[in-house]
Amino acid sequence: MTPLRQVLEFGGRVGTAADGQYSHAWVSHLDTGGPAVAELVADVAATVGRQAAAVSDAVYQVILREIAQLNDDKPLRALLAASVEANVNTCLQIMQHRIDLAAVQAPTVAVEYARRLAQRGTPLTALLRAYRLGHARFSDWLIAELARQADDAEMITAATLGMSKMVAGYIDQTSEEMVVAYTQARETWLRNGSAARAARVRDLLSDERIDVSAAEATLGYRLRQYHVGLVCWAGDATGTADEITRLERAIGQVAAHAACGGDPVFLPRDGSSAWAWLPLGIRDTFDAAPASTADADADIHFAFGNAARGPAGFCLTHRQAIAAQAVALAAAAAPPRLVTFGEVAPIAMMLGSPGLLRAWVLGTLAGLATDDEHHARLRATLLVFLQSGGSYKATAERLVLHKNTVQYRIRKAEESLGRPAAENRHDVELALQASHWLGASVLDAAPVNRGVCRRGRP
Repeated sequence: MTPLRQVLEFGGRVGTAADGQYSHAWVSHLDTGGPAVAELVADVAATVGRQAAAVSDAVYQVILREIAQLNDDKPLRALLAASVEANVNTCLQIMQHRIDLAAVQAPTVAVEYARRLAQRGTPLTALLRAYRLGHARFSDWLIAELARQADDAEMITAATLGMSKMVAGYIDQTSEEMVVAYTQARETWLRNGSAARAARVRDLLSDERIDVSAAEATLGYRLRQYHVGLVCWAGDATGTADEITRLERAIGQVAAHAACGGDPVFLPRDGSSAWAWLPLGIRDTFDAAPASTADADADIHFAFGNAARGPAGFCLTHRQAIAAQAVALAAAAAPPRLVTFGEVAPIAMMLGSPGLLRAWVLGTLAGLATDDEHHARLRATLLVFLQSGGSYKATAERLVLHKNTVQYRIRKAEESLGRPAAENRHDVELALQASHWLGASVLDAAPVNRGVCRRGRP
């Protein structure tokens, strides 16, 4: 059995209940910092250093293979390769010349790579995973070379422990520096970029005459096209740079699923919300549902305007998105994941006078506006019934109910209304939509004591 094999088999027993005490004692007596071990480690580092280009390429390739975000960013691949090479060479120099980690700083090119990733909104987790993968691949080369140079099990073990401590220490220290560099660059980028974009957006939304070409240059966005405005917000926000990154990533995913012809305008509003505009080019329609629900975190919400054209449309679709968000937030219950202005336009325009809106809903729906489960079921059925042109069959199919159940619910709903729904069909449908989106805020609280509990209602 080879010395390295002996070490590996012994290592497999470390940590077991039977051998733990013996293993700890055996490892503890090893002089991992002694001259002989230090010389062996230096020789290993020097030999690997003569193959540094191949080592760096191996690390680089495993990062590209395992981390899609870093592979997709083609303009930064050369900087990634330079960062890997610098880290490999620095770590080898530390091992070969016994340099104190306290005197070592992360390579400049590695810091710059972290900053560039921050500016592009690439998640910090991708960068830290790259260091973990690089650590493992780099260690493979060291262990393989150690096996070629040493034939004593105790020396191999001591050198392995010594090298592992140095490499892990370097990776840990450098990763901390990357976190600091990334965070600072991300905050600065968002602050400076947002300031310029915010000024231009304010000008556009002010309805004053503007220099369209200058605004396009600042925003990096063509105004002479169709746009969709949207508001994106996190339901459980912490107000950090990472939260803004999460919102930006969600909007980027929406733009990707919508096959936008360019990058959206992204403008953080605070620590938990952002405005954005998606470029549609010559397309004058947009389907929000599949674009906004794919891949986005479950606590992120979207409110969309309608597609609109040109600088004036840029303003209009944004105002529609703001109005749609107001409807989503007006409900007492949790806001919906997605709302579009087209769905709630009448409700949004009526929200300017919430007291009048509630009084109108109560007056229109009468007893059907009671805020309880029974009447909620009747309202939902009647709304689909009216939207289906008064067809019992179509309503039953949409709600997956028996036709008799639909007929029963419509009859009970009209009893609560105090009249046939067809008498004031448009007002009833609009009031039902308002109750659907706004919930308890426009409904009448159910009586506390309802007498005998009714059972078995469809």
